[in-house]
Parts: sequence; C-alpha cells; structure tokens
Amino acid sequence: MIRGDYTHIVVGAGTAGCILAARLSESPSNHVVLIEAGGSGRRDPMLKVPIMTGMLLKGRRHVWRYASGPEPGLGGRRVDLPRGKVMGGSSSVNGMVYVRGLPLDYDYWAQSGMPEWSWDHVKPYFLKSEGFQGPGDAANHGTDGPLGVSRRETPVSPLANAFVDAGVAAGYPRAHDFNDDDPDGFGFYHFTNRNGYRETTATAFIDPVRKRKNLTVLTDFEVARVVFRNGTACGVELVLGRQTRTVETDGEIILCCGAIGSPALLMRSGVGPADHLRELGIDVVCDSPQVGSSLQDHVLVRVTHQTREDVSLYRLTRFDRAAPAFLQAWLLGRGPMNVFPLEAGAYYRTDGSDIPNVQSHFMPAFGSDTIRLNPFSKPAAGIGPGFMANASVMRPHSRGRLRLRGPGVKDDLDIRVNYLTDPRDAEVLADAVGVLRDVFSQKAFNEFRGAEVSPGPDVTQRGQLLDWVRETANTVHHLCGTCRMGPNETDVLDPVLRVRGVDNLRVADASVFPSIPSTNTAAPAMMIGERAAAFLTT
Repeated sequence: MIRGDYTHIVVGAGTAGCILAARLSESPSNHVVLIEAGGSGRRDPMLKVPIMTGMLLKGRRHVWRYASGPEPGLGGRRVDLPRGKVMGGSSSVNGMVYVRGLPLDYDYWAQSGMPEWSWDHVKPYFLKSEGFQGPGDAANHGTDGPLGVSRRETPVSPLANAFVDAGVAAGYPRAHDFNDDDPDGFGFYHFTNRNGYRETTATAFIDPVRKRKNLTVLTDFEVARVVFRNGTACGVELVLGRQTRTVETDGEIILCCGAIGSPALLMRSGVGPADHLRELGIDVVCDSPQVGSSLQDHVLVRVTHQTREDVSLYRLTRFDRAAPAFLQAWLLGRGPMNVFPLEAGAYYRTDGSDIPNVQSHFMPAFGSDTIRLNPFSKPAAGIGPGFMANASVMRPHSRGRLRLRGPGVKDDLDIRVNYLTDPRDAEVLADAVGVLRDVFSQKAFNEFRGAEVSPGPDVTQRGQLLDWVRETANTVHHLCGTCRMGPNETDVLDPVLRVRGVDNLRVADASVFPSIPSTNTAAPAMMIGERAAAFLTT
C-alpha cells in the first residue's frame, strides 16, 4: 500500500486532471495525490516543439494506441484514436488550438436540465485558466491564469493569410477572435503556446507547484480499478510492471482519464452495464447502463491542392532545413517550428443551417503526416508541396459506444465511434467541400493554387462526393461523452460530476460532456477541470 493521508485521489494527469489537482492543492487542508500512467515527459524535446504534433500522434512513447473497430459508415475502415499518455495528457500531444466553442453549446446543456452549465456560468472558468499573451483584444480572454495562450504576429506561411482573405472574398465574415461570444467566419486561432513552446496543463499548472507538501505526483502507475467498500469508493489499485499497489483515501476519488480511459476504468471497477460486466466475470458494484455510451467525435475531410515549395512546409522535409529549424525552436522558441501550423481557420454555415455547423483548420501542407520531421527518412512517395483545409461537422448526429473485451487492465477495448452512421453528417461534409472549393477559387489564391489533389477535379457529382467522404473521412481527435452528466437518474453523472449509484467518486474530463462542443475540445476539458475543483472546494 502507498500510504498517505490523502483527501483526494486524482486519476489521470491529463488536460483536466492537472488543473484539478493543482487547484485542490491550493488549500493547505487538502492532501492530493495525482496518478499518471505515462511518464513526466520532461526530457523529451519533441514535447516542447509545437510542430512535432504529427509525429507524437503517430508514435508510441507518449500515447495510448487505441483504435476503433471496423466503422460501418466508413466502409469498414478502422480509425486510429491516439490519446495522450504523459503528464499533461492529450494537451501534450495535440494541435494546441485554444477555442471554447459556441455559447449555445453550453446553453443547450443548461436547457437540458442543468442551469448551472449555461455559458454565463462556465465562461468564468475558461477565463480563470487563461493567461492571454495576445495578439488580440484581451477583453475576450483571461489574463491572470497559469495557461499561456497566444498566436504568432505573422503566420508561418503567407498561405494562411490567403485562406482568411479568400474566405472574406467569398462572402464570409472576418473573425477577429474565435474566443469571443459570437465566433463566425474566417480568421486566426490562438494556441496553448508560451513564448514559442507548447504549453500543457502539466507545464502550466503542475510544474510551478510540484514542491507543495500537500501534492504528490506519481508517474508510470496505471490504475487497474477503483476499490469499493459497501458502495463507497475508498481507493485505487495501481499496476507497475508485475507489482500491484493500493492507494486509499477517506475522501473523494476523481477519474480524469479521458473519454476512453474513464469509462473503461469504471467498467473494470464494476460500474457499468451489468450484463456486460457479468459476461466478463466482473463483480457488479453499480448497474449503470450508459457508461461507455454516447461516444461522440468530430469527423473531418480534407480538400488539398498542390502549391509552390517556397510557401509550403514541405521545404522542412529536407534535413539541412529541418535540423536547424528544430534546434531553433527547441533552444530559442523561434522559427517555423514554434507553432503547429493550423493557424488559420473558419466557422461557417452550410445550406439550411442558421448557425455555424462546420469548423475548418487550414495548413500549408497536405496534412500533419507530411511534416513528420524525421530527418533520417525520405519523404513519402507522391508527397510534395501542398496546402489543405479540413472541414469537420461541429455537432455530429452519429453516436458510438465503448465496451471492454476483458476484465484486465491490459485487455483491448471494443471502440465503435460509428462515424457517419447518421447520413446527415456525410451530407454536411459534402456541402463543406463545396464551400472550401469556392474559397480556394478566390483571387487571393491565384499565385499559390496548383492542381486540386483531393477530392480531385473528377469528383463533382453529389454521389461521387458522398462516396469520397466515406472513403476518406477521419477523426479530429475530439472523443467525448462516454460518462455523460445530466439531470436524469439514467445519466452516468449528476450535474456536479458525481457518479450515480456509488459514493465518493466523480469524473472530470471530456467524457462528461452531455453533447460535443462545436470546436476543439481541449479548452472545454480544461473548463471541466476548473469546474470540478470548484465543486470539490465549495
């Protein structure tokens, strides 16, 4: 047993967990242990250099290598679903885009029976985390929080400016800040980036307070299950190699393991669909049928064009250019690698929508895979200078689910996201292709625009577009909803994030979202961490 007079056990040092543990430890009367299955990541320069996201997500060192089962809406394709496995969780490996979503996302949560989750109630918790560094109007941002939020004054490529100018020329508004109360149109994103380096919830919230005597951080320990006594969570069972240890508490346990990890841990612990657990030989502590259900994700397609090498990040695939640029970013926080290059983007409407229903990110490359900067390998065949804009459905109708394949911590998971199983999602993506084609046809791209690579000039008919959408659609890495909170007894969590049917157990991560926010999900997950801390300290 790992002994300590802990008042709180936080499982998962990810996007929300680091914030929650840091906030709880602000009170000297609390004694907090934060448990992370991954390592500290402190000695890996790839975690500091923003452009390394593509390589991190394809690697194994800092991610859980999850994958979906065959997806019926994608012609049976399986989709890789990497999640962060390191201090900071997915905030340490993601694209760092910092956006909160539409206010109506949270007002919808409030209207579903949880008035305390309206935009007016959650916005202060976004602002509390944020240490805005500009450029832009600080009135839309928090300025006193630990989390560095910024963007470059000048984009890494003139193609980013062309995308925004082309969107405005095509008739869409110019969005001056995607974090204002009515984001709409084409503009530039802010990032969790401090002085040219990736900012994570670990670097922002945990590293400055590691010396607090009432905060213990354990890395490289995977939690196998929550331990219950008479329906009350009283500890967690840890696995390190072949060793098993237990951490106990008389206080609360909070799971912050993400949309895959938290429902899996609940089910391994006996909280979940009773019939499913009994099939696997797991003792049922609480029959909670919705654990692992309502899985949601943003699904995207990419419209791509060839372009000139001097404006595309393809130039960085050469060793003589990549190596100095990497060193410049690592040592000085400067140069073309000091931002993940999804700098420009858009929120826009397709036919029939009265609010933005598609989000886009623009990149001066064919995709993040094409800028995976391994200087010792040659660029993939057929890949050259290019640019792309993705389009994702902001509020997808399709829903998936997660189940266990076995009772053990090392057993695989059965994950079905069910992308595009609701045909309305595919229709929106096909409409979005038309929007992006129109944008790329504008004068602003005349000096940069080469041949369309994907979907390709021969894909013009509606049926062809829908086929192409299903053949190429992929994840935006925004999984959520599998431990959803709600006002009903059938919801996994109550509105203050307590697991229904047991005591002293909560969940605080993206799995709690009742519905997916209309944006990148990192900032909303951070808000959940802040909100959970408030629930536990007031």
